[in-house]
Amino acid sequence: MRVKRGTVAKKRRQKVLKRAKGFYSSGSRNFTVAKEMSDRALCYAYRDRKNRKREFRRLWNQRINAAARINGISYSKFMGGLKKAGIELDRKVLADMAIFNPASFAELTNHAKQHWA
Repeated sequence: MRVKRGTVAKKRRQKVLKRAKGFYSSGSRNFTVAKEMSDRALCYAYRDRKNRKREFRRLWNQRINAAARINGISYSKFMGGLKKAGIELDRKVLADMAIFNPASFAELTNHAKQHWA
């Protein structure tokens, strides 16, 4: 028995072209090119979801380091002092505190200095 699969094939192609919307040149119009480009885009999206976490952690570390040095202590001594003091705040919260609440961050640096020595 003959099976005509025109509707299924069209639906599959439309799905790929919809995903490739906004791509440059024939990447959004030609099915073959759009398939290759969207597959590559999906690979980059997967990779960059991992890299995003990495980049944010680096940014938080830089912000904490800058704020800690303003208060006269290095990043490693600050983090070590907090650990010894039993203050368990993650880097995201510390970086946020360093920017938006410098007074409380200064108190944390004093705690860290006391417990580091």
